[in-house]
Amino acid sequence: MSEWIAIGGLAIVAVTIPLSMMLVSWLLRPSVPEQGKRATYESGEVPTGSSYDIRFNIQYYMVALLFVVFDVETVFIFPWAVIFEDAVGNDAVGFISVFLPMAAFLGILVFGLVWAWRNGAVQWATSQQAERQRVE
Repeated sequence: MSEWIAIGGLAIVAVTIPLSMMLVSWLLRPSVPEQGKRATYESGEVPTGSSYDIRFNIQYYMVALLFVVFDVETVFIFPWAVIFEDAVGNDAVGFISVFLPMAAFLGILVFGLVWAWRNGAVQWATSQQAERQRVE
């Protein structure tokens, strides 16, 4: 039963501290109402047109997606590299059984990168003006 008391006390502290911090910040904050704070952009620029008129290049998202994929790859490789020597040194586990899963994982990622590269996902699009300046 004492474990539940400790868990309940921790839950009370976990709720009380953030609520008290929000209350103190609400009491101490300066209140300066002005129209600029309610604007869409606080930069002082008045937005023109509709936000639906702006088209972002899809390659921004492709680069972000590739970054996430290779970031996750790094998260998996670091722990594997740390335990690699201990796992290979263990007599019950051989080199192949430790290296093969990581080689397959890296192979799939390299295959995906080659596929994205061949389809032009990592090739940045240039504007016509930049292309003309490069030719001249």
